[in-house]
Amino acid sequence: MSHHPLRDLWRRLIHRRRPSDRVVEGLARVGYGARGFVYLSAGALTLTAAVQRGGEAMTSSGAVGWLAQQPFGKVWLVLLGLGLWAFVAWRAVQAVFDADHEGHDLKGIAVRVGQATSALFYGLLAATVFEYLDEFGGAAAEAAEDAAGNRDKAEMLLALPMGQGLLVAAGLAVLALGVGNMVRAWRDDFGAALACPPDLCRRLSVLARIGYAARGFAYLPLAVFVILAGLQEQAAKVTSLGEALDALEQQPGGSWMLGLTAVGLMAFGAFAFVEARWRKIRRVRG
Repeated sequence: MSHHPLRDLWRRLIHRRRPSDRVVEGLARVGYGARGFVYLSAGALTLTAAVQRGGEAMTSSGAVGWLAQQPFGKVWLVLLGLGLWAFVAWRAVQAVFDADHEGHDLKGIAVRVGQATSALFYGLLAATVFEYLDEFGGAAAEAAEDAAGNRDKAEMLLALPMGQGLLVAAGLAVLALGVGNMVRAWRDDFGAALACPPDLCRRLSVLARIGYAARGFAYLPLAVFVILAGLQEQAAKVTSLGEALDALEQQPGGSWMLGLTAVGLMAFGAFAFVEARWRKIRRVRG
């Protein structure tokens, strides 16, 4: 069998730098717990907004802002931030070391790219957590900053050559993210990744199906706003996820849809706690 020198060198380096299995499992379980707390909080606060009619829908960063205002807020923020960084590290191990044994075919690479993207998202969220240690802003202020930042980015895109098409493409990417989550809710076998009795795994996987469907649905209003902004060349139409959900609430039956979405986000958070307890964490390949 022929050997490629560079490939062999890369494999040796990866093997030497392979993280300890115990460390990886610890990072994964702490990280899933932190993700669960964020989504459970965001869902509960959004459900409160739907019931009260007039409150503001919460995204993950909004939930962090709410936590900052609670008693012992700094302590909770430090613990949550460390937990999220643990989840970032776990996602990086999944993407780089193929911790889930996805393989190197097209499907496996696509899954690992998704894991790397998830690491980037939660890394940004973890950075936001530690920003609150110096500035205790309200959740509403955070949502306003998100929306303003998104509009600034949209204006920058529109100013570029073919900027209108780029903004539409960004909206389609958000739409694909939402639809992808909804497809996963219907297609994936979530119980297969859990180390629990089969009947219990089947029951618990219902939480994942509800959660992924709700998370996917939550992205759809934002995708519509971004696509319309691109088609009409109006950056002002670009908003944040929280404001997009608020706009959904203003539609006929919107409070019901927002409430169901909130319950789904809570289910997603609850399933993250299930993963923290029962997810199969395999040995990292060398």
